[in-house]
Amino acid sequence: MKQPQVSQQNEPEAPRLAPRGRGAAFNPSGRFEPRHLIPDPEALAREPAPYRLPTTIVEEHARSALARNNSPDIPFTFSLNPYRGCEHGCAYCYARPYHEYLGFSAGLDFETKIVVKRNIAHLLEQTLRRPSWKPQPIALSGATDPYQPLERQLQLTRACLEVLLRYRNPVVIVTKNALIRRDLDLLTEMARRELVFVWISVTSLQEEITACLEPRTARPALRLRTIETLSQAGIPVGVLAAPVIPGLTDEELPAILKAATHAGARWAGYTVLRLPGAVRTIFLDALQRHFPNRYNRVIRRLKAIRGPSLNDTAPGRRLHGAGKEAELLAQLFMLSCRRLGLNHTPPVLRTDHFCRPGNQRSLFEQTDGRPSAPYHPDSL
Repeated sequence: MKQPQVSQQNEPEAPRLAPRGRGAAFNPSGRFEPRHLIPDPEALAREPAPYRLPTTIVEEHARSALARNNSPDIPFTFSLNPYRGCEHGCAYCYARPYHEYLGFSAGLDFETKIVVKRNIAHLLEQTLRRPSWKPQPIALSGATDPYQPLERQLQLTRACLEVLLRYRNPVVIVTKNALIRRDLDLLTEMARRELVFVWISVTSLQEEITACLEPRTARPALRLRTIETLSQAGIPVGVLAAPVIPGLTDEELPAILKAATHAGARWAGYTVLRLPGAVRTIFLDALQRHFPNRYNRVIRRLKAIRGPSLNDTAPGRRLHGAGKEAELLAQLFMLSCRRLGLNHTPPVLRTDHFCRPGNQRSLFEQTDGRPSAPYHPDSL
């Protein structure tokens, strides 16, 4: 058997069939790695990709709980990320390139080597106890899903919610996993104090699309039931159509908003697909394997919105793109929201309830926090 050749050229690893339950089919070389392996095609033919790939937990002793956002397009300043990498395996995930900073690949490594911050809740409490902390909404999370499958076992997200509730600090949660229903006890109490807002992400209503491009996420019907459960519990909930994939899921946008509204969503937002770095190779490979008849159409439509790179990150265009097709999509979204009564008023989170447990002065002090709307739907 031939051994893999070592190369210093910046060429992607040859694609192969994705293991069961994984979105990527291979590990593209990291942009920070001077060398990578090029598998021998004959060896790959004799030894196909493994049917299953286990998830490996990588421990990180984090030094800080919050990440600061400096992008003018993102409507929050601080985010809380208990995990790096995500078992959901969404082929289009914009967070995949972040794994390359850790020496991993944005491909299968991103889905199978999950970095966990076991001390995240302790660090969060340390941050909220500091006199310099000004109460404000925190995004949970800004990168990978806080309710990915490992959360069922590790409960890092739940531990963070317990801290946030104890300090009365507001939080905005974005997830596509029904596991969030496990924490209804905490979320209901936070909602009673106007401390929480939840976005449920719905990319498509078609199980075929979600099964192929989002292999380990909750299926569309279950996400809608999750919206219903949260809404009935009095928890403010919105639907986030993200990402809209031009040429594949854009035609579903009105149906997604209608189904979510009937389930109890009162707010809506959307983003348009963009393909940074290695995500381009991974997503286009998945698109070619699963939806070859849509491949050229998606590329053509995406270029019209994102340009030749398929990744426009300029301020004002990062979330929704630019051009006539982007404008038509924005109009479709706004008209659908208006017809369904979505985004009638912005969601409000309270910061004036913030307190530091054990601090006697906090019983008498007034914080400088004011009610705020950190995720106005117009910004999504």
